[in-house]
Amino acid sequence: MLITTNAIVLSKLKYRDNDLIVRCYTQQLGVVSFLLRGVLKSKKGNSKVAYFQLLSQLQLVVVYKNNRSLQAIKETKLNTIYTSLHSNILKSSIVMFLSEVLSNTLKEEEKNETLYSYIETTLLWLDTHSEYSNFHLLFLLNLSRYLGFYPDTENIDYPFFNLREGKFEIKSQGRYTISRENLTLLKKLLGTTFDELSVVEINATQRQSFLSMILLYFELHLGSFKTPKSLQIFNQVFN
Repeated sequence: MLITTNAIVLSKLKYRDNDLIVRCYTQQLGVVSFLLRGVLKSKKGNSKVAYFQLLSQLQLVVVYKNNRSLQAIKETKLNTIYTSLHSNILKSSIVMFLSEVLSNTLKEEEKNETLYSYIETTLLWLDTHSEYSNFHLLFLLNLSRYLGFYPDTENIDYPFFNLREGKFEIKSQGRYTISRENLTLLKKLLGTTFDELSVVEINATQRQSFLSMILLYFELHLGSFKTPKSLQIFNQVFN
């Protein structure tokens, strides 16, 4: 069966000497892994590999078979040509980090057009803006909405937030309760759009602390979530 779908590249891995396994989040099929045979052995193949940079947005014609774990691609073309995501060192660090987070969280082979649209449009926003140092914080916070554990804002004026329960509370419930700076920042970001993000003032220490908190939040709500390996490098770049 031939299926045409938009796709966002999550990861790629060399397989044997000349092959590549590419994992994509697709608009029509959810998460799919593809085997690109022989692409590493010729100059023509290398030009194909260039399409599959992390978080590239593609249009694929897929030869899809239900019982196959590695699908085949008949045609590939770029849906979007980024102007800065892969050439700006800070943005490419965000790309590396977020691709690892998304690989970690998007497991299902199922269609979710609203989630796909969210990732697609926010990446385009990042590509075209110059104030983006807090982008990843808002991206992750909003991502939790599509994954089913966005913070309950009913009692947002309460002085504590329970990470395990995902809600604001009147008193602390122990180790997974946050307050002070992280709480203040959480409340600010819950009411912020990407276009308003530049007015939210966060220093490097606060940014790192909030990122650690939100990764813990993901860990508590997604049993299989692991801290990204690129986190340490990412924090160094942004400090």
